[in-house]
Amino acid sequence: MSEPSGRRLAVLGSPIAHSKSPALHAAAYRVLGLDWSYERIEVDERGLADFLDSRDESWRGFSLTMPLKARLRELADESDRLATLSEAANTLVFDGAERRRVVFNTDVEGIVRALAEAGVDRAEHVVVLGGGATASSALLASAALGAVSVQIAVRTPAKATGLVKLGYDAGIPVDVVPFDAVADEADLVIATLPGGARLDADLPLSLVSRSTLFDVAYDPWPSSLAERWTDAGGRAISGLGMLLHQALVQVRIFVAGDPAVPLADEERVLQAMRDAIA
Repeated sequence: MSEPSGRRLAVLGSPIAHSKSPALHAAAYRVLGLDWSYERIEVDERGLADFLDSRDESWRGFSLTMPLKARLRELADESDRLATLSEAANTLVFDGAERRRVVFNTDVEGIVRALAEAGVDRAEHVVVLGGGATASSALLASAALGAVSVQIAVRTPAKATGLVKLGYDAGIPVDVVPFDAVADEADLVIATLPGGARLDADLPLSLVSRSTLFDVAYDPWPSSLAERWTDAGGRAISGLGMLLHQALVQVRIFVAGDPAVPLADEERVLQAMRDAIA
C-alpha cells in the first residue's frame, strides 16, 4: 500500500458528538510529529456513499462507528480478512492514485488487546449479548481467545442466523438464544449493546457472579450491566480499553497502511492516547 498523501481524517457516525476518537487520534499524531487533522462528522447510512464519493485528495481516510460498519463493507474496493469475515468495517483508507477504498476491522484486535491488558487472555465459554456488527467482532475475538463455544443472546434469534455461519467459518459452535435463555455459566460475557441499554430479562445470578463482563459501552460508566455484575460480586471491564486499542491499530493503518506494522515509539504513542481519555 502506498504512503499516505493526505492529512485529513475524521470519525463518521450518527450520533457522533460524543465520540472520543478526535482526542485519541490528535494525541497520537502529536507524538508522531504529524500535522494531521482529525474531526467528527455526522453521517448516516443513507448518506455514506455520497459522502465518500465527494472527498478530495486531501483526505487520507476515516474511522467509522455505528450505524455505518456494515454499509462501509459494502462500499469497499478491498477488505482485510477480519472485515471480510465479520462483514463489518470501522476503518477506511484511500489507497494509490486510483483512491481505492481499502477497509479494515480493528474492533476485533481492540477487544483482544483490551482484555489482555485486563488479564484475560483465554476464555473457553463465551456469551455475547447483542447481535449487531460489534457482536460479529466479539465472536471473532472469542475465537482468538480460544473459545470452544459461544452463545449469542438477542431479542429476536431468527435475525441472528448470520452469526451462526460466522461461527462456523471461525471454527466455533454458536448457539443463538433469547435473553431469557442465557446460559447459567460462562468464562466471559461480552456485551455489545448500546450504552445505557437494559435487557428485556434478568440474567442468571450464577452467570453474573462468576463470569467476567466486558462491556463495549464506556459512557456512562458504570453501565447498568456493569452495576449488575459488581453488585453480584462479579467483575466488569469497561469498553474504554477497546476504544483505545482499536484506535491505536487505526493509527497504524493511517500511517503505514498496515495494521500489523508497529508505530515508531509506539509505547509513547499509546500512553499519550491513554492520557487523552483518562
